[in-house]
Amino acid sequence: MSSFDPAPESSSTPDTSKAPDPLKTGSGEPAPTSARVGTIVWGLVVLALAVLIIISQLGIVVLNGTYVLIGLMIGAGAALVIGGLLSARRRDNGPTTGKA
Repeated sequence: MSSFDPAPESSSTPDTSKAPDPLKTGSGEPAPTSARVGTIVWGLVVLALAVLIIISQLGIVVLNGTYVLIGLMIGAGAALVIGGLLSARRRDNGPTTGKA
């Protein structure tokens, strides 16, 4: 049998040896996916940096670039750690299959 031939129909029972597709629901439609934590955090970092650059160019506030970058990195790191922990906690609440 070549790799292009379809598998022969051996029985009428469905094949349960394959893992279920995590992006499909029971009805065959794709499951809704949420945005990744990293994407949201880095988007907020870029947005905050843009706002701070605009504010400093308008002369409203005088900013020290080193302190701004340190603050953004501390905030981004904390947000990534907290978001990852919350995401892992939400994922652990799902039903278990009994497999290790």
